[in-house]
Amino acid sequence: MSVIAFWGAVELGLIYAFVALGIFLAFRVLDFPDLTVDGSFPLGAAVTAVLITAGLNAWAAAGIAMIAGALAGIVTAILNVRFKILNLLASILTMIALFSVNLRVMGKPNVALINADTMLSPFFGHGLREFYVRPLFIGVLVIVALIAVWRFLESDAGLAMRATGANARMARAQGVDTSFQIYLGMALSNALVALGGALFAQTSGFADVTSGVGTIVVGLAAVIIGETLLGARGILIALIGCVLGSILYRIAIQLALSTDMLGLQASDLNLVTAVLVTVALILPRLRRGGAA
Repeated sequence: MSVIAFWGAVELGLIYAFVALGIFLAFRVLDFPDLTVDGSFPLGAAVTAVLITAGLNAWAAAGIAMIAGALAGIVTAILNVRFKILNLLASILTMIALFSVNLRVMGKPNVALINADTMLSPFFGHGLREFYVRPLFIGVLVIVALIAVWRFLESDAGLAMRATGANARMARAQGVDTSFQIYLGMALSNALVALGGALFAQTSGFADVTSGVGTIVVGLAAVIIGETLLGARGILIALIGCVLGSILYRIAIQLALSTDMLGLQASDLNLVTAVLVTVALILPRLRRGGAA
């Protein structure tokens, strides 16, 4: 694997680290299986691309994309909390609807950002190669997001959200508004995912309506790999595991596809993904079996 391919994998892993953090909030903190991310990721990319091509500042475009993602998460929460639709089904309904919404937003299946000013544009041309600049910049944003999520989950509001996911009935008995916590958690989760989509559009130079396919699998793989490697040692370690798992997942994918002796091609990406996720799921069970 070449240096450019390695840093490209790291860059993509850092982008999907936002997805992993969002999925951690929904799946692990709220215990809410959320497939909305397959729609909110391309939604973030679509909103960002359309706004940047319209002349809006790239940072503002990413912020609006996060708001759009948060609204998508709230729609899923409303279907579940207000109308009592099963959480998994509610998220699937929102995900399906978002496909049409994304097409409406872009007006076509994809929007190009070639030669457009992005959040990274000011950092190019200072003597550092582009394939170094992108992961460094995104890495800083990931650290900021990780610290923000960690501090939130350690706050009173975060503890209320964690209590809602652990035991909603007990949380209500303690005076926690569990409905509000679900709304807030889903909004934060999908805002992070949409930010990942916004960064994906700006680094790859385009937004595509199909870019969200399989996002949930990638995010879950990152969370599971992180948990397998670092274990359950507190919220901060779990969040670091999400980021580390996302990066390692992308490096593993790149290694598998670039190793000639395996004979794999780009068309085998889904197969490699399935194998890696399966291994990540099996390893903890094997460890427990060995310990027993």
